[in-house]
Amino acid sequence: MLGGLVLVAAVVAGGLAVRIFQVGHQDQRNTADAIVVLGAAQYNGRPSAVFQARLDHAAQLYEQGVADRILTLGGGQVGDATTEGAAGRAALIEAGIPASAVVAVGEGNDTLVSLRAGAEVLKANDWTSVVLVTDRWHAHRTQVMATDLGLETQVSPVTQGPSTRRSVVLPYVLRETAGTLYYLVVGGPSGAGSPVL
Repeated sequence: MLGGLVLVAAVVAGGLAVRIFQVGHQDQRNTADAIVVLGAAQYNGRPSAVFQARLDHAAQLYEQGVADRILTLGGGQVGDATTEGAAGRAALIEAGIPASAVVAVGEGNDTLVSLRAGAEVLKANDWTSVVLVTDRWHAHRTQVMATDLGLETQVSPVTQGPSTRRSVVLPYVLRETAGTLYYLVVGGPSGAGSPVL
C-alpha cells in the first residue's frame, strides 16, 4: 500500500516537473491587454539582475506591440525604501517606456499574493488577457495561479539572465514542483524558501 502511494506520488511529481519544463520553453506573444512582470529582489530601487532580465523582456514585448501597458508586481521587505513594483516601474520608464503605460502594483511578497493584487487592478480596468513575464521555471506555477484568478493567460519567460544558467535548472525545477504541488493541494503559497538564485 505504502509502496503504491510512493509510486503514484513520484509519477505525479515527475509529470509536473516535465510540465514545468515544457511551459518554461513556451514563448507566447499574442496581443493582450497587459504584460505582467513578476517581481524579484530590488536594492533601494535598483532591480536585481534577475528582476532586470524580466523587465528587459517585458520592454521588448511592449516595443513589439504585444500590449499597450505593463504591470510590475511585488511588495517590499521590512526596511525597504520602495517596493519591487515601484522599482520595476521606475526602471522601465528610465529605459524609455512611457510612464503612462506602466502601472506598479506594490503588494505581495510571494507569487500568489502579488498576482491577487495585480488581478484586482487588471479587473478594475477591464483588462482580462495578460502575458506573464517571469523566469522559465516559474512560468508554469505563475500561469496556473493567474488562470485560477480568472485571467486569460499567456507566458513569455525570460531567455537571458541569471535564471537561465544551466546550474540553476535542477534546484529551480525541484522548488517549483514542490511549490506547485503545495498550491494545487492547499490552494495557497508554499513558502518553499528563498529563491535558488
